[in-house]
Amino acid sequence: MENTPLFWLVFNAFVIGLLLLDLLVFNRKSHEIKLREALGWSVFWVVLSLSFNLLVYRTMGSQAGLQWLTGYLVEKALSVDNLFVFLLIFNYFKVPGQYQHRILFWGVLGALVLRAGFILVGGALLAKFHFLIYLLGAFLVYTGVRMGLSGDQPDIDPENNPIVRFLSRHLPITRQMEGGKFFVKRDGLRFATPLFVVLVMVETTDVVFAADSIPAILAITQDTFIVFTSNVFALLGLRAMYFALASMMRLFHYLHYGLSLILIFIGGKILLESVLPIPMPVALGVVGGLLVLSVAASVVWPKESVKS
Repeated sequence: MENTPLFWLVFNAFVIGLLLLDLLVFNRKSHEIKLREALGWSVFWVVLSLSFNLLVYRTMGSQAGLQWLTGYLVEKALSVDNLFVFLLIFNYFKVPGQYQHRILFWGVLGALVLRAGFILVGGALLAKFHFLIYLLGAFLVYTGVRMGLSGDQPDIDPENNPIVRFLSRHLPITRQMEGGKFFVKRDGLRFATPLFVVLVMVETTDVVFAADSIPAILAITQDTFIVFTSNVFALLGLRAMYFALASMMRLFHYLHYGLSLILIFIGGKILLESVLPIPMPVALGVVGGLLVLSVAASVVWPKESVKS
């Protein structure tokens, strides 16, 4: 597999094709995604992602294959925090289930563009100024500690969100949903709908989460190809994972602490690289083990509110 302009053209065309197929064929009509459909799509995206990982493994070697899989797992795991915030946003704005897929579709599309910029800039800086890798490691340790101390409830206040307040001041917004539309025309004027406000919140929330997840993957490898493609495949399955886990996310109350430990581990791996290098298979095992343990702990020791 060659990292050439032709590859990037084909790869991005493939991704855009998948997204258009999803929007214009399989989900052309707005409908609420049920658990069975969500699980089916989740399996599809995971199988597609692992197939690409196998291609990377066979064409670029075992080290690249393990780096890709580790980056994919880290992004997938950190996405769970995104999903919980999305659930809170949808509940706060009372977004009907049949429109949630549409918002997440455009949210993921925007996230792909924004993260591509983050990855290109971050990769270029690390390649030119290698000492920044240690600052990156320290940042991940700090972020992991902060995440662990913050508890399992994300800090979100849509009413006082600066983006929402800015939109409310500078953009005419309808009081009610207008079907699945983001904009409507009334008396010759264009109005935004509450659905557009929700989309903007989803996009800005992803920017905040990307500040954690992109450095975490860049800490595993600075290969732009591996970082970007693993990120893309993790994001492509984000919508299906949301609908599959929406009713179960509150059960995984220890997962937040598992993610915190993963960030601390990756940051520590960087800081100790010259003293205690950790092989990639071991790193992959630690990341996977922390995920499994945090989910298992959530099931074995559920919250009192969940039990009742």
